[in-house]
Amino acid sequence: MEFVTLANSVKMPILGYGVYQVTKDECERCVLDALKAGYRSIDTAQSYFNEEEVGSAISKSGVPREEIFLTTKVWIEHYGYEECRASVLESMRKLRTDYIDLMLLHQPFGDYYGAWRALEDLYEEGKLRAIGISNFYPDRMIDLASFSRIKPMVNQIELHPFNQQIEAKKWNEKYGLQVEAWAPFGEGREGLFENEILKAIGEKYSKTTAQIMLRWHIQRGVVVIPKSTHYERMAENFDVFDFALSDEDMTAIAALDRGASVFFSHTDPNMVEWFVKMVEERRKQQDCSKEKKSW
Repeated sequence: MEFVTLANSVKMPILGYGVYQVTKDECERCVLDALKAGYRSIDTAQSYFNEEEVGSAISKSGVPREEIFLTTKVWIEHYGYEECRASVLESMRKLRTDYIDLMLLHQPFGDYYGAWRALEDLYEEGKLRAIGISNFYPDRMIDLASFSRIKPMVNQIELHPFNQQIEAKKWNEKYGLQVEAWAPFGEGREGLFENEILKAIGEKYSKTTAQIMLRWHIQRGVVVIPKSTHYERMAENFDVFDFALSDEDMTAIAALDRGASVFFSHTDPNMVEWFVKMVEERRKQQDCSKEKKSW
């Protein structure tokens, strides 16, 4: 395994296993499989609703906790100082751990400044080994990094061959943030797995297009967290440290960049409204749940 060193000297595996869209029913088995395949970095989030299953798998795996780099994320409805602090402690309870290796603010909306102050305090208390952000575009990243007591150490963003985030990567690195890719395969959208350039490069090394994409990320110094629910695919994704892409290969992949998301833009007012409505709906559900319990 290769590692990156964060701004506070914490070492983070450059390749991990992500559990986004892994159901509660499958999550424990998948995390156990990932650990069996050799992964030592697991990425989850409050909004994935599978932290408890991740925690159960880690506790059952037999892998010492100190060997696992565990990431989770605070969702928007828990922003603000007190809410964020309480949610982090609740995540720790669900994950069955007394510290989290990396805690991220999941989206750049709401009272993320209040939430960030909570992460700063929890970091200084030793409950969080590193803190960072996710989906923060360069303008908001610079704002937070410039006016906070502790700079974010990681920014997890959409990054794959069709959206290479060249400008964002430059700005994050200028401010000392490690770039981490969510959707490192672009979820296969717009035929990415079948792309002829990636397939041709894969044939040179007897590797799949997925392995080529992971190797490309790694050689750019980007942390990756591919997701699969199949053990064989997990093992395949982990098998990317026995070859290196040539400069010619890297240049060919660079030419695939379209400079735009294949999902959505956080600057689109319609998407911002969608996030707001989602938070409002979840708060209503939580209020209803509390009322039922009080009965």
